[in-house]
Amino acid sequence: MLRSFALLLLVTNLHAAPPYPPKIADAQAEVYRTVGEVELMTWIFGEKVDGQTKPAILFFFGGGWKAGSPAQFEPQARHLAKRGMIAMLVDYRVKSRHGTPAVECVKDGKAALAWVRKNADRLGVDPKRIATAGGSAGGHIAASIGTLDGLGSDEKPNAMILFNPATTLASLGEWKARRTLPIERLGVAKPEDLSPAHHVSKNTPPTLIMHGSKDTTVPIATVEVFERQMKKLKRPCKLVSYEGAGHGFFNRGEHLKLTTQEAEAFLVKLGWLK
Repeated sequence: MLRSFALLLLVTNLHAAPPYPPKIADAQAEVYRTVGEVELMTWIFGEKVDGQTKPAILFFFGGGWKAGSPAQFEPQARHLAKRGMIAMLVDYRVKSRHGTPAVECVKDGKAALAWVRKNADRLGVDPKRIATAGGSAGGHIAASIGTLDGLGSDEKPNAMILFNPATTLASLGEWKARRTLPIERLGVAKPEDLSPAHHVSKNTPPTLIMHGSKDTTVPIATVEVFERQMKKLKRPCKLVSYEGAGHGFFNRGEHLKLTTQEAEAFLVKLGWLK
């Protein structure tokens, strides 16, 4: 099933901060949104095949809504494109480059999904098989697209693949947050407004979460809250815990292989891949 792991391990050393803007070879680059003078790009792997459509996946990089590079998920995107998907690396505005709070990151993510659906025929994408994916803050964006209404678009993905995502930004039910992020950083009236777990519904798409058991940046308890909300509403949700792994574990070494393998198996179970 996993025939291209040599590529996964040879692409960019993810311990080092990749350059911005990234130089991504062999990808089709397009502008999906313009905000003022800022042109937001997506880099597309996988080719359109006449007479058929392919499932797609949009990857959002991590970086605390402050920084980061779309190249973070280049190995995963290349691998899934070889498996028959249209895989996209999505840029979005961040605080260090654009002075924006987290809510603007989510607006960009929502705009990216809407753009893909609008251009599905031209891109060779099946509009009913589009997944959002991301790590850390990028996982928050991917999850927000699938749970939050408004913010420029009500388009929802058909599946979500989340790597140590920030899904629960405030206390919920019996779970009490030890701290909450300042609303200035989030750009909303209260953290609940931008917290995916608080907006899980009967329409939230099937979700895979991969998380390190020793993550101190985004504690695993926060995604367990999201998982419980999903199960309350009988929504498909699989949480895979990686024992001893910390934050950003999926970017490196054996965990890069294992998490990509888990994501691929999830897509096979959905019937999107053979």
